[in-house]
Amino acid sequence: MSRPTPLRGVHEALGATLTDFAGWLMPLRYGSESAEHNAVRQAAGLFDLSHMGEIFVTGPQAGEALDYALVGHLSALEPGRARYTMIVDPDGGVLDDLIVYRLTADEFMVVANASNYPRVAAELTGRAKDFDAAVDDRSEQYALVAVQGPNSRAILGELTDADLDGLKYYAGLPATVAGIQVLIARTGYTGEDGFELFAAAGDAEPLWAALTEAGGPHGLVPAGLSARDTLRLEAGMPLYGNELTAELTPFDAGLGRVVRFDKPGDFVGRAALEPLRDVPPARRLVGLIATGRRVPRHGYPVVVADDGTVVGEVTSGAPSQTLGRPIAMAYVDSDRSEGLAVSIRGTHEAVEVVDLPFYRRKK
Repeated sequence: MSRPTPLRGVHEALGATLTDFAGWLMPLRYGSESAEHNAVRQAAGLFDLSHMGEIFVTGPQAGEALDYALVGHLSALEPGRARYTMIVDPDGGVLDDLIVYRLTADEFMVVANASNYPRVAAELTGRAKDFDAAVDDRSEQYALVAVQGPNSRAILGELTDADLDGLKYYAGLPATVAGIQVLIARTGYTGEDGFELFAAAGDAEPLWAALTEAGGPHGLVPAGLSARDTLRLEAGMPLYGNELTAELTPFDAGLGRVVRFDKPGDFVGRAALEPLRDVPPARRLVGLIATGRRVPRHGYPVVVADDGTVVGEVTSGAPSQTLGRPIAMAYVDSDRSEGLAVSIRGTHEAVEVVDLPFYRRKK
């Protein structure tokens, strides 16, 4: 049975189409997913992300414990900053991609994907046992909402005295929003500027209501999982279970930059990953733009157009509202970049191979 977020009543009152996602009952869309997508690109969208996990690592050696447990150099983070990183298994396979916030000198918050955070919490607990650090999964205590889009700064600015202009990308700031204590973060998963607000679960509904009221004049609309997926696809951002899996390493995904071999000490997966740092992967993650109207979907084969030889597989695909054409991400053989197609129900639909991302916002 799907678990509701603290905002279930709000979603039902708005007439959202609810669906199971990673064991959670989540809003798929409230009306038109294309309208929600376009609102985020042109104005602002409001998302419920309360299915994400919040795992705290605290203590004098919290940073060193995370250095060992994850591929990044987290002890080097300054308080108030955040970093994108990954947790891998001893063979280098990606167990999850994460954002880690350093809240104070001795306190970190690890934000994990909904489908993975129980395992991430268990892995962190085991990997931290030899350090003076404690791991505490506080996911049930938190709600998380996000305001994304070019008008997000103006909307949030009406509800807080926090220095939003001084809040850098990949940073977090304790603040009061509409009288509610939150952690404001500036990361995002849409390709637009925006803010994520971590709040106590019991404060989710009044926080949502305040943002909705402030955002009305700025074009803010509630946005569901469908829009979130097409937005992140246009921005070339990976989704765990699609572009990232335990069968792939960070280097396979073109994200080897997050693996920090220069940090002190050992870390889980180092022995497996170090030989791969200078070896080009057999397949690379690329963007595909369809020349026709049919949409390449997850799992569809990528083939040589002339003879049908399979040279890759689509990981994510959808119609792009911004480009006006179907797009996809796919792993393809590293020596293939032209003359490709996607096999869609027995027919070969020609595609153009492009570098990611498909969309970059204007600064």
